[in-house]
Amino acid sequence: MLFPILSIIAGLIILVWSADRFVIGAAATAKNSGMSPMLIGLTIVSFGTSAPEILVSIMASINGSGSLAVGNALGSNIANIGLVLGITAIIAPLPVKSAVLRKEIPLLLSITLLAGAVLYNLNITLFDGILLLASLAICLVMFAKFQKSSPPTDHISDEAEEIPEMSTGKALFWLILGLSLLVASSRMLVWGAVEIATYIGVSELVIGLTIVAIGTSLPELAASVASALKNHHDIALGNIVGSNIFNIAAVMAIPGLVSPITLDSIAFNRDYMVMLGLTALLLVFCLLQRPAKINRVEGGLLTAAYAGYMFVLYTMST
Repeated sequence: MLFPILSIIAGLIILVWSADRFVIGAAATAKNSGMSPMLIGLTIVSFGTSAPEILVSIMASINGSGSLAVGNALGSNIANIGLVLGITAIIAPLPVKSAVLRKEIPLLLSITLLAGAVLYNLNITLFDGILLLASLAICLVMFAKFQKSSPPTDHISDEAEEIPEMSTGKALFWLILGLSLLVASSRMLVWGAVEIATYIGVSELVIGLTIVAIGTSLPELAASVASALKNHHDIALGNIVGSNIFNIAAVMAIPGLVSPITLDSIAFNRDYMVMLGLTALLLVFCLLQRPAKINRVEGGLLTAAYAGYMFVLYTMST
């Protein structure tokens, strides 16, 4: 048990440092290339921080552990909204731009509903995998259209003034190094956590929903908190929305593409419904205030909801 414990400790230390470097590199790259921080959050940051989930899903599917892969996708999305967004909002309340409320969040809700249609029969087939990947391609095209339709002033946002001045080469260096260390440190955390959980004796689905999901969501937590503290609110929120879309459309598609699986009904009736409920709750919170924002109260409620979900998992697995 010594090596798994050391792996978790080292992973946490590297994760915190690399998240800060990654956010700086991503924000500076956005500024130098003329892209908005929101687009960087929805694409580069989201894909980068979803890489651990994708890697875990591929390895789990190859090893015949498709339930762990699906649990990872569902659990990561639940953790992203309940844990990551909740804690981020408690630390630094997040304003929500009207364009995000009208476009990106409804898109996330639509993809979440598509996931429900795929999971409803408790099978993920090759067709389902292709359908989910096709939805990812559509989302990326829509992200590009959202960017083009934004008014020119969006490219010179208040957040851009906070981005440090640095050359494109240096920005890319920190972006790539930070991303690489995020992925590596997340893998260290997940490996250590899975080793410990397996030793204790926990079901594959629960491992995916809890330890693996939380471990692979730590990059989102670190990157979102670091972004919020630097006043890069667009990156913080865009990171969470984009990561959840990637988790559904890419991570959940992998089992169907590699090795089609049949799921237990509880994966839909409990875990998917929690993911759908939290996604809908995010939209409701944004609609409750004008201008829209996720403040500390909502952040506390999201975190409490996640804690309640963890308690339910604990009681059902003991």
